[in-house]
Amino acid sequence: MRNFVIVLAVLASTSAFAQEERPTMVPEMTEIWDPEVTVVTPGETPMDAPSDAIVLLSANQPFGYEWINAEGAEPTWDFDQGVATVKKGSGTIETKRQFKDFQLHVEWRSPAEVIGESQGRGNSGIFLQGIYEVQVLDNFNNRTYRNGQAGSIYKQHAPLVNACKAPGVWQTYDIIYTAPRFNDDGTYFTHPRVTVIQNGVLVQHHVEVRGPTEYIGIPEYTVKPHGDGPIILQDHGNPVSFRNIWIREL
Repeated sequence: MRNFVIVLAVLASTSAFAQEERPTMVPEMTEIWDPEVTVVTPGETPMDAPSDAIVLLSANQPFGYEWINAEGAEPTWDFDQGVATVKKGSGTIETKRQFKDFQLHVEWRSPAEVIGESQGRGNSGIFLQGIYEVQVLDNFNNRTYRNGQAGSIYKQHAPLVNACKAPGVWQTYDIIYTAPRFNDDGTYFTHPRVTVIQNGVLVQHHVEVRGPTEYIGIPEYTVKPHGDGPIILQDHGNPVSFRNIWIREL
């Protein structure tokens, strides 16, 4: 019993000492001043590139300034006043630059003349790091499988809602992308993560991508370690148009 009393006394003394030594908190103790936050000048509208963005497609630069085809040559899509339109059979185009984590702004337009249905109507795609596809499709009164419609992470995540505008009307994607990191054995340490805002509406909320985009098969089976990669725009045979593409590296 005597030892127990001694222990309590020691604990009480230690606690009192700790309370006496604890500094009195003031607001300045939790205020961080340096380094100062970097200043970025926003665009005049949410569509316009901010001051730290890389402009990938605009009327102010030649089509081939930032883009090449799959063979590394000049792209052969139709290009007029900053608008690039898929030319059937010409193949995909991709950025010359490679990217990792980023904020990407893309404006796209499906053909005003409605031809086809389901996946055969206004189909294209935006491949992040050249591997993970955000689907582009005319889903205005056009039903298809839910994990393959506009705003989907193709064959993996259906969009939260269908936010498509009518055919022939410009639409926007604002994409926030976090690239994967890999373990030494080639498996994902952290998976890719994607957020997509379509026409101002959240359609993908920080979703985890299971693996590379596959038309047939399970994504996990084809995972390969990779570094930075390009933005790829798909030729799916439909004359989908793109304009005003810019990217901010994060």
